[in-house]
Amino acid sequence: MAGTSAFDTESTSVQTHLRILQDVISRMAENSRACKVWCVTILSAGLILSARVDLPAYVLVSLVPLAAFLVLDAYYLALERAYRGSYDLFVHKLARGEVTTADLYVVKPAGSVPRTCLRSFGSFSIFPFYGALAIAVVILRCLI
Repeated sequence: MAGTSAFDTESTSVQTHLRILQDVISRMAENSRACKVWCVTILSAGLILSARVDLPAYVLVSLVPLAAFLVLDAYYLALERAYRGSYDLFVHKLARGEVTTADLYVVKPAGSVPRTCLRSFGSFSIFPFYGALAIAVVILRCLI
């Protein structure tokens, strides 16, 4: 097979490629975590401010950053999943001895990120978290 080379799993180039993919995956997971932290922080500040100035209608304004962080978090989760797919694909090609030199220089997400992003909204790490926050905002609106 032209362009195919049997790369050893202990090869420096293979290990570097896998480390780069792992770093990207870790960065996307960290970004997702940061979205949740910032969302709770901004949401809390908005709710406290609206309660303090005695304008209960402003509580619903808190849904805007919540929606923005929901979309951003789903995007990061989709990217994380796509890069995990790329990692898995590379490892399978490596196990079959089908890795080419060109494969070592390509670091891109596998599959369709927009489609994966849509599926991410229903993820256990997204839907319950942001859904609970939205329900809490609506309940607080009724209570204030």
